[in-house]
Order: sequence, then structure tokens, then C-alpha cells
Amino acid sequence: MDERARRAASFEHGVAAYQTARPGYPDDVVRWCVPHDACDVLDLAAGTGKLTARLVAFGYDVVAVEPSDAMRAELERTVPDADARPGTAEATGLPDACVDAVTVAQAWHWFDERAAAAEVERVLRPGGRVAVVWNVRDARTDWVARWTEIVHTGDPLDTSAREPDLGPAFTPPEHRETSWSSRMRTADLRVLAASRSHLLTLPADERDVLLDRVDDLVAHHPDLRGREEVDVPYVTRAWRATLR
Repeated sequence: MDERARRAASFEHGVAAYQTARPGYPDDVVRWCVPHDACDVLDLAAGTGKLTARLVAFGYDVVAVEPSDAMRAELERTVPDADARPGTAEATGLPDACVDAVTVAQAWHWFDERAAAAEVERVLRPGGRVAVVWNVRDARTDWVARWTEIVHTGDPLDTSAREPDLGPAFTPPEHRETSWSSRMRTADLRVLAASRSHLLTLPADERDVLLDRVDDLVAHHPDLRGREEVDVPYVTRAWRATLR
């Protein structure tokens, strides 16, 4: 198993941290990603259901495909109205032309891009839409930049959000960025760090060193020290494209 595949598989062991500390997605972004007249939506690599929950709340019929048994079990618990199924981005197990839209949140960088684009093309109905979304912490805030530096210490992979290469079957992707914030407990900044694939795959002693550095940041940074909660600034980066 190569490093990227190993990292992608690590979330099987980080479900509790992921569900506790990862943010959801702004409603206006969800509306932008999915056509208003869509009925059937595939949430691909749905994880614990952070985006799935918003899609269900908007009234779509949602199939949530997730390869991790542990993450899918959490999704079934938290979003029981979604149709959760095992599968991968490259092999969803769904029939041809069965959905109006496909969403991918926080996951496109883990895929075999060419195979995933072909699978999305296969399951979409003519004129259907695909949307690829990332929540990215806004490092223009000093403590966020320092937290990010700690969490990515020694990280060999570039997992930055970027425009997906969907191929000629799709229109050129449109791009949108949305700034917002998520309120969370300062104590959970350690949990948020623990949910990252880099830390999930480190030896326990190396992981603990980085998590202790996060605790030290919370204890001493002037914007965090003595506070029980903080607004974590995010930029949600989204791309959408239509099947020709």
C-alpha cells in the first residue's frame, strides 16, 4: 500500500475524533453545489456524513457511498435517512445514470482521479452535476497558522484543495470560495488535530509530541489562552461542473 492509500485508509481508526471536531458545510455552499431541481444525489466518500446530513436536510434522496466500515457505521447512526452503502470513488456499485448530482467533500485528493472521474460520469444522468468541496482553515489568523504548522510537521503529502481534473466529459469547473467560521471548544483543537491523516498514521509517541504542542498553543497563545470556545475561521473551496 502506497503512502496516499495508507493515509486515506487511516480514517477507519479516527472516527470519533473526526465526528467530534470536523466542521459541517455552509448551507449556501450546499445550494450552490447541487441543482435546485435535483432529486437523487450521490455523496461520494461520505465519511461520517458531515455533508450528507445537509443534503438530507434539503430534501434530496441521498445515497452515501463510503469505503470505511467504521465511518459508514457512524454515518448510519447520525444520518439514518441516507442510504449508506459500501463502495469506492472508483467503483461505487451503483447503476448507470442513476443520480442527478454527485458531491465529494474533503476526499477528492485521495482518489485515483481518472478512474473516479469516469465513475462519476457513469452514474450521472445527462446534464448532471458533480461538485468537489473542501473546508480549509484560514491561516490568515495567526493561531490557525501556528496550529497548521504543528499538525503538518513532517507531513510528506500535499493534500491541498485544488481544482479537480474531471476530463472532457464535463464542462470546465466553476469555482467558489466562502469564508465562514465554526464555533468549537478550545480543548477540541487537540481532537481536530488527532483527526488528521498525518497524525493518525504516526507512531504513538510522535503523535503525542504534536498533540502536546497543540495543547501548549491553546494554553499560551493570547487568542486562545483561558478561553473555553473559539471561532475557527474556514474558507470553503468548491468546484462544480456539468456532464456534457
